[in-house]
Amino acid sequence: MRPGARDRLGGAALALALAVVGCQRAPAPAPTDAADASAGTQPKSAAAAAAPALAYVPNQRSGTISVIDTDKDVVLRTLSAQGQLGTRLQQVLPGPNGHLYVIDAQGHRLLELDTAQDRILRSVDIGENAEGIAASPGGDQFAVCVEGQNQVMLIDPASFAIGARIATQGQAPEHCVYSPDGALLLTSNEGSDDLDVIDLKAGKSVGVIATSGHPRGMAFAPDGNTAYVAQEGVGVVDVVDLVARRRVASIPAGQRTAGIAIARDGSRVYASNGGAGTVSVIDPAARSTLAEIPVGQRPWNPALTADGKKLYVANGRSNSVSVIDTATMKEIKQIAVGELPWGVVIAQ
Repeated sequence: MRPGARDRLGGAALALALAVVGCQRAPAPAPTDAADASAGTQPKSAAAAAAPALAYVPNQRSGTISVIDTDKDVVLRTLSAQGQLGTRLQQVLPGPNGHLYVIDAQGHRLLELDTAQDRILRSVDIGENAEGIAASPGGDQFAVCVEGQNQVMLIDPASFAIGARIATQGQAPEHCVYSPDGALLLTSNEGSDDLDVIDLKAGKSVGVIATSGHPRGMAFAPDGNTAYVAQEGVGVVDVVDLVARRRVASIPAGQRTAGIAIARDGSRVYASNGGAGTVSVIDPAARSTLAEIPVGQRPWNPALTADGKKLYVANGRSNSVSVIDTATMKEIKQIAVGELPWGVVIAQ
């Protein structure tokens, strides 16, 4: 975040749910052999043996990451890398082999964390005031939005080195999201109230799209041509047509709308409203709000489970994560986490 910016967490978790690489699920066990069967051993089902999907919550001020079991909705463990994560954690990104990529804004670093051993494996200097990170659809590239430098850094996960730096035309790019085909990268520029459209093949910004005011979290619809963008300054969700390169509608949400998550089939859009302490459930086809769900204080970046049955949202001022049943559209639990949780990311 920019120096002197007001206390806030940011929003864009939904873009992450669309770009997660790797998986936290254990493989199904091999079938038992005939000898085992004759001895009365019964093979276990893959469902019983599979580990639960894990949700990761970076706690900014605590310098920790809470790991939540999304089956039982409890904190399994808290990662700290022996206190080396810094006390200004931003977005995290799950990777393969139980690794986690973490933006440490205090140390100006992108970290690769081994979650099993709770230790830092690698780091790369990304300069001051980075916040958002996204993975390409193929997982062969990371994009880091460096708000304080008005640029995007493209990082090779294999070498963990910066491969390119792309200047944005807009100011203070906070979050970024890849298009489903991997051809474009969008940045939400909170300093200039617009989005940069970056052509990754050309390696440059090819235009900006004006938004309603103070864009934060973003998510692509399944069609790949429509993006939904939270607008904190005016409490709406903008609908952006990437083919026409313009905003085509604004859907009312709540006060200080910041985070976005979208169902995989595109049938629902969820917007976290930091000022209202609610999550709006939006019907994108009708471009109307179906419900406004009370949660904790200052809810920011949300994430959906793969089956779309539960939505998790970080409550920054409540130091908790709300669990929402998407069928009933009600909060079913709050899970205590660390201080000032930035958002939720689920390893699919």
